[in-house]
Amino acid sequence: MEFRVGQGYDVHALGEGLRLVLGGVEIPHTKGCIAHSDGDVLIHAICDALLGAAALGDIGKHFPDTSAEFAGIDSRKLLARVAVLLGESGYRIANIDSTVAMQRPKLRPYIDAMRSEIARAAGVTLDCVSVKATTTERLGFEGEERGVSATAVCLIVKD
Repeated sequence: MEFRVGQGYDVHALGEGLRLVLGGVEIPHTKGCIAHSDGDVLIHAICDALLGAAALGDIGKHFPDTSAEFAGIDSRKLLARVAVLLGESGYRIANIDSTVAMQRPKLRPYIDAMRSEIARAAGVTLDCVSVKATTTERLGFEGEERGVSATAVCLIVKD
């Protein structure tokens, strides 16, 4: 067996009146991510972690923000495509651990739904996906409610 670890990071600015989608779940809020796709910063970080672990590049290589094909796309579709790419390279996802940093709204009520959506899109069981949320105690762009960031770490396995 071959094990590989990947890490991912993504950030998006927040804008008034936009949809806020995190982990495939639409969350009621006055602000949402400014982005070419649906702006799901959490799934984007996860995609980068998975692609990096397999040395397949990054999300921008596979889904460029200059392509009309990906304008407004549901990021769960991107994650499903990444899972297929991993499978084609002989890898399977062992686990995903992720964290979203955002001051408001409180994300705890949505964590279970996010985990379910991520697991479904990635083709793994729920116990393979961890999602955590934190504020930055009003520090930095997340704390000032100007943006949201996410980090992800994953383990992939080639049997």
